[in-house]
Amino acid sequence: MIAPPDNDNSLDGPMVFIIIGKGYEQKDGEGIELHIMLRAPDDDTAVREALNALTEEGFLEADLDQIGVLTDEPPEEPHASAYQGALEGEVAIIRFD
Repeated sequence: MIAPPDNDNSLDGPMVFIIIGKGYEQKDGEGIELHIMLRAPDDDTAVREALNALTEEGFLEADLDQIGVLTDEPPEEPHASAYQGALEGEVAIIRFD
């Protein structure tokens, strides 16, 4: 019997990504710690959409350090409401000023 391929993209529900990094609103300025949550079909699309959303919010540059898929809804704010926004198709940007 042939086993089905092991694929990280085979979750039962929608894939909600969290991307952790820093965004820069000014050239040579101090970076702002960010968590970005969004729904996407794969990690490449998630990164592109996150960068587009950061540009729309006025960020000039971004250093994206980590990306992962959330398997459960976060229990605490601000991540819980950001997760709900991501499920609804929004790109949620959490800033840690």
